Amino acid sequence: MSIPYPFSAIVGQEDLRLGLLLNAINPSVGGILVRGEKGTAKTTTVRALASLLPDLAVVPGCRFSCAPAAPDPDCPDGPHPVDEAGVQRPARLVELPVGASEDRLVGALDIERALAEGVKAFEPGLLADAHRGILYVDEVNLLHDHLVDVLLDAAATGASYVEREGVSVRHAARFLLVGTMNPEEGELRPQLLDRFGLTVEVTASRETDQRVEVVRRRLAYDADPARFAARWAADEQEMRERISAARELLPSVVLGDAALRQIAATCAAFEVDGMRADIVMARTATALAAWAGRTEVTDPDVRQAALLALPHRRRRNPFDAPGLDEEKLDETLERARQEAERAEAEGRDPQDEPEPDPDPDPDGGPEDGGPDGGGPDGGGGVPPQRDPGVDPAAGSPAPDGGSDPAAPNPGTGTEPGADTGAGSALAAASEQPPSAAGEPYKTRTLTVPGLGEGAAGRRSRARTAHGRTTGAEQPRGRLAALHLTATVRAAAPHQRARGRDGRGLVVRREDLRQAVREGREGNLVLFVVDASGSMAARRRMGAVKGAVLSLLLDAYQRRDKVGLVTFRGAGAELALPPTSSVDAGAARLEKLPTGGRTPLAAGLLRAHEVLRVERLRDPSRRPLLVVVTDGRATGGPEPLPRAARAARLLAASGAASVVVDCEAGPVRLGLAGALARELGATAVTLQELRADTVSALVKDVRRAA
Repeated sequence: MSIPYPFSAIVGQEDLRLGLLLNAINPSVGGILVRGEKGTAKTTTVRALASLLPDLAVVPGCRFSCAPAAPDPDCPDGPHPVDEAGVQRPARLVELPVGASEDRLVGALDIERALAEGVKAFEPGLLADAHRGILYVDEVNLLHDHLVDVLLDAAATGASYVEREGVSVRHAARFLLVGTMNPEEGELRPQLLDRFGLTVEVTASRETDQRVEVVRRRLAYDADPARFAARWAADEQEMRERISAARELLPSVVLGDAALRQIAATCAAFEVDGMRADIVMARTATALAAWAGRTEVTDPDVRQAALLALPHRRRRNPFDAPGLDEEKLDETLERARQEAERAEAEGRDPQDEPEPDPDPDPDGGPEDGGPDGGGPDGGGGVPPQRDPGVDPAAGSPAPDGGSDPAAPNPGTGTEPGADTGAGSALAAASEQPPSAAGEPYKTRTLTVPGLGEGAAGRRSRARTAHGRTTGAEQPRGRLAALHLTATVRAAAPHQRARGRDGRGLVVRREDLRQAVREGREGNLVLFVVDASGSMAARRRMGAVKGAVLSLLLDAYQRRDKVGLVTFRGAGAELALPPTSSVDAGAARLEKLPTGGRTPLAAGLLRAHEVLRVERLRDPSRRPLLVVVTDGRATGGPEPLPRAARAARLLAASGAASVVVDCEAGPVRLGLAGALARELGATAVTLQELRADTVSALVKDVRRAA
């Protein structure tokens, strides 16, 4: 058995270690999500925590780790006699692989035995293995959404339910949930983020001395793990005893009214949805007090709890970075504390006062208002609803972008530097600074035609493990989802020959039928964006960026992978390789410069190469090509015929496409429409892309017959 790296030997990462310890003290905090770049000891730290947890007493032979003093009455291996002598074993660290199936997570029922013999033959899954231990999910953002839902439901309820064709099994599943993720590879949905109690951001230290110490300790551990662990054994035992002491002290910790008011005021000030944040903050603050050996929650406990429990709950859209304004937090906590002190001095209960204070003239008289009240309303304990300094609108330099005196005249007939032949120097000179994107909006639905078999998502029709049942088939390999009616129909004609005696249906393996289900899949949405001089008019490029940003938001909601190819000047560039991180696409789009020639053919050929490589990497994920251009092509000999040939090459590859026509003005050349015909694509204007326009009826992207 390998020797884990000692928890107390980890250098830095104070927030990560604290968050894990608080969950070890009070698992009802709800787990922790660890966000950070690769190589920051996320996995090492989580694995090290398991060795600090106290040993467990379990019922001998119970596959579900029931406690002898209080066995689960619904345990599939039960019933167990109360106070049965137990056996001691270490707490488990169970790892959930990204590619795990639902049966591997929750357990599997033997449907064949259930039908033929009427018995519940249940094989426990990872949730049963993790009961009373740690369940660790590396790269939780890459886990299928339905598995994350199952996982978080079990973590919230403390139980796992398995139901297959009327056969139901329930067992206890209480565990410390730890998820790690690299935000560059995609974000979790806000609904799922909210289900994690705490979150921490981890980054590699930029301090030379700390980095040296990390390397020194890691090399010592790799050279002799046993000797290295022995050096830290005393520190590990001290931390283990401190965790046990904090667990024993936790029920005695008092969460006073003043602290509770601070928690409520903080969650209200940061406009956090729902009440889960308030509850998590309260549990975290009491765990912090217990860890410090105190029996009362203090102001620093509430502050630290907010820093751990709120950042991931403040995201309003997938392009918002999680975070918390600490200055605003301190102001909110101070106001709530002053209000509690004022109420105590006046002999009233602060909970009896309306929230927020609607009028500066309550029973306390005029002396409660005025300048000493903390504002014109006298509501010193009432946090502001929004802070202009923290508003996400900071990313909207619209006034600068709309009236930049240094911006060149945005012509549509000629492109700056297009015909000078001066090479890259003049191309750089014609480059214009990035313009701000327009406000995103709900777009029309674009889908890939036909029936796919890709990863579960919300865009195009596909055969999936979850969805409506459309038929039945004989299973290839292990039975995934029984089609009961088809199975009975297949077995019924053979009952007399099989000697059925009336006790039940005689079912053989060859009778089993599997449900064929149709749902939705996620696609690879590859954007090919024209960033040339013909698109460089500031208002026009802002509208184009707003359209692409809207499509990126749509891709996020539909669980797509996205990529971004841009073309301008002398060629095309893969600005964003295909990824699940939609916010990375938004960041690349924001910095996109414009200007120069329009190498349309180069952009299409670059897209063809990207799709070819991705087809080899992930053949089941079907692509959707979105070309955003006015259809113009300049530079080199015969630019338009070369672009037409590149479009036909893409059409021959079978990629479904849509062309977003950005041409503006009273005179239209119709070049984008011609490009769409070569691609076998649907052409839509920027206006038609909106879901709320009359012409934007939802329809599939269709290829030419």
